[in-house]
Amino acid sequence: MTNNYLYVLVFILGGTAMVLVGMVTSWALRPSRPSKAKLTPYECGELPAQSDSYFQFNIRYYLFALLFVIFDVEVILFIPLVKVFNSIPAVAFFELTLFSVILGVALMVAWKKGALEWE
Repeated sequence: MTNNYLYVLVFILGGTAMVLVGMVTSWALRPSRPSKAKLTPYECGELPAQSDSYFQFNIRYYLFALLFVIFDVEVILFIPLVKVFNSIPAVAFFELTLFSVILGVALMVAWKKGALEWE
C-alpha cells in the first residue's frame, strides 16, 4: 500500500523538478534587454489606453453572455447522455427530454421578459 503512495510521490516530485528545471533554464538562457516599448502593456496589437479606461457596459451584454453560457453548457451536458443512450435508452431519453423542457422554459421566460431584444 505504501509502495503505491511512493510512486505518486516520485511522480509529483519528478513533475515539479521538470517544471522548475525548465523555468530556471529559460531564465538563465534568455536575453534580458528591457526597453520602454517592452515594458508597456500589450493589448491585442492596439496601443495601450492613455485615458481613463473605466466605463460601464450595458447590462444587456452580460445578459446575452449569460444566455450563451447556459445554452452552451446544455450542449456539453447532452454529449454524455447521447453516448450512453444505447445502453439505457429509457432513462437517457427521459433525462434529455426533462433537461430540454427546463431549458426551453428558461428560454421562454427570457424571451417574455425581453432579454433577447436588441436595441
